[in-house]
Amino acid sequence: MAATNPATAIWPQEKPETQGVDTLKVRDAKDVEQVVRAAIASEQPLEIIGHGSRRLIGQPMATNALLDLSALNAVAAYEPNELIITVQAGAPLADVLSLIDSKNQQFAFEPIDTAPLLGTPGVGTIGGMIGAGLAGPRRIKAGGARDHLLGAHAVSGFGDSFKAGGRVVKNVTGYDLCKLLAGSWGTLAVMTEVTLKVMPRPESERTLVLRGLDDVTANKAMTAALGSPFDVSGAAHVPNSAFRAAADGLRDLGSPQQAVTLLRLEGITASAAHRAAALGKALSPFGTAQIIEDAASIAAWTSVRDIRPFAADGALGAWPVWRIVCPPASGGTLGQALSRDTGGDVIYDWGGGLIWAALPPRPDAQAALVRARVNAVGGHATLLRASEQVRRDVDVFHPQQGGLAALAERVRHSFDPKSILNRGRMIRGFAA
Repeated sequence: MAATNPATAIWPQEKPETQGVDTLKVRDAKDVEQVVRAAIASEQPLEIIGHGSRRLIGQPMATNALLDLSALNAVAAYEPNELIITVQAGAPLADVLSLIDSKNQQFAFEPIDTAPLLGTPGVGTIGGMIGAGLAGPRRIKAGGARDHLLGAHAVSGFGDSFKAGGRVVKNVTGYDLCKLLAGSWGTLAVMTEVTLKVMPRPESERTLVLRGLDDVTANKAMTAALGSPFDVSGAAHVPNSAFRAAADGLRDLGSPQQAVTLLRLEGITASAAHRAAALGKALSPFGTAQIIEDAASIAAWTSVRDIRPFAADGALGAWPVWRIVCPPASGGTLGQALSRDTGGDVIYDWGGGLIWAALPPRPDAQAALVRARVNAVGGHATLLRASEQVRRDVDVFHPQQGGLAALAERVRHSFDPKSILNRGRMIRGFAA
């Protein structure tokens, strides 16, 4: 650290005039411990950041102190033959993806790059990836980020370091404990190092493209594909739209003028090609499917994964964007109703179980309507993109019901009793 006294380093007598926020860039886990203990003693909440690429997600936090983990950026160990990698939390995600790609490996859950959607620099970190827990199209087959998190080193809100899980799949010591950190948005502990499973990258992929289906019919086609024996690893539907412009990877398929339904199959080339042809025949009642291969398929799914049709620099860049998770069978009907009732635009992933909804700007981002519709089908909705004022006025994360909310609070309190870490990021009004 730049100073020997963490409290002095975080809260000097004079704050930087340019930011009005005091930043402490730590060097290791011991530094993190000292910072958190000083924060507890001073009752000063900390905002935890890597490179800040996801700071625009969540409730605005009431703090003027940043705990910067970007210097914790080393790859501690990578064992391609064992399919594991151990890396510090501040390591740039792009660098880690490049490293494992050089060994023909990947994170099977397809972590989302939120930079296009939020209009932020694409400099996300491994810690941010786990803290957000946002998985891409392959989640329906491979699971989410927490399913690939084998272990973690972290500092709790008590200022104590702890370790959960390990560096091999068979080591289950604390295995479930580290799962809690995935999707916790930094409210439980400060991760300093994580161990993740990596998986071989498929040799080839094929994507079936069905055109012109309405949302409900596309939902049925995706359900049929996912229920087939052909091992589908992606099922998405991008309706036609008069609002958004063409997105890279989808433009050549006729979107947004024409609705496209995408079904992906991966594996060795012969297998992927054979299964794609067989699936095309099985789905013939829904129309004739075009098959796109490898580079074209990857480009299309990258656009779906990163929600590029709703990109911040696109036609709908000023519209709030909701991330809605619901039972897949309800997806088509729910998305259609939201589009009709709000005048908005939707995209479906996970076979209809994930809906991205861009809605015309309103002071409340149409939260009451969205949540009423989502509650009716047993889903939950997160306001992933909105202005700071809207995020102050609206619950960003779906409000939890009595018993579940009480359980979540007990878990949070057991990690961080004074709410020092990312106070108020997940619960509106909590920061006050």
